[in-house]
Amino acid sequence: MNWWQALIMGLVQGLTEFLPVSSSGHLVIFRELLGVEAPSDLTFEITVHAATALATIVVFRKRILELLQGLFKFKYNEETDYIAKLVVSMIPVAIVGFFFKDKVEELFSSLLVVGCALLVTALLLYFSDKAKARKQDREVTFGQALIMGLGQAVAVIPGLSRSGTTISAGLLSGASRNKVAEFSFLMVLVPILGEAFLDLVGGDMAASSISAAPLLLGFAAAFISGLFACKAMVALVKKAGLRWFALYCAVVGAIVIICSLV
Repeated sequence: MNWWQALIMGLVQGLTEFLPVSSSGHLVIFRELLGVEAPSDLTFEITVHAATALATIVVFRKRILELLQGLFKFKYNEETDYIAKLVVSMIPVAIVGFFFKDKVEELFSSLLVVGCALLVTALLLYFSDKAKARKQDREVTFGQALIMGLGQAVAVIPGLSRSGTTISAGLLSGASRNKVAEFSFLMVLVPILGEAFLDLVGGDMAASSISAAPLLLGFAAAFISGLFACKAMVALVKKAGLRWFALYCAVVGAIVIICSLV
């Protein structure tokens, strides 16, 4: 992978991580379009995902600070209740990460999987857009947090949008539009940063076939574009529908399936 390929793929990651169109699926598609040889590891994907996690921290820094301040009061309050829900949402993806990581990595080489998963994303977005409006000030419940967590665990499949799946799961389970986007973006922070940390201390990053320069450039591109996309998606979920994203995923998914079969 050279510098301009890393730049483009970093921009793609940053823009598509928060928009409900599957960042992992688009990375696979653009890897094929740019002629990037599939690496034997997911170091680049983990690096650019860490960049978008950092963008999330920047965008929600005030909310995160509030949660940390509430946590260190060492008593059960609204902040610790919210953090407990975030922890519950992380359990399913942690199980997938521990027991099925190798199986998941194998899926990143299949365009057919990406195309089919994009069609599933389209269906989820379409039906969640039809969900009845709920009280806009109602916080995500523990049950809804678990359902969103199950969505996040399934969304490790490339082409199945993490943000689209978790937001759709939240809306379909009754969460309000004002609250579901924030929870969806915050619930991914620990799993992504934890995976990046394990990759670093485990030596996988040092042993990667990708050199440091493309990794750094991809990280920077994903971070900057992610800042824009995160703010845009929060506003879109609150005020606009997701049906246009559903149409986009359906069209791209169909094209990818056709291209993979011919």
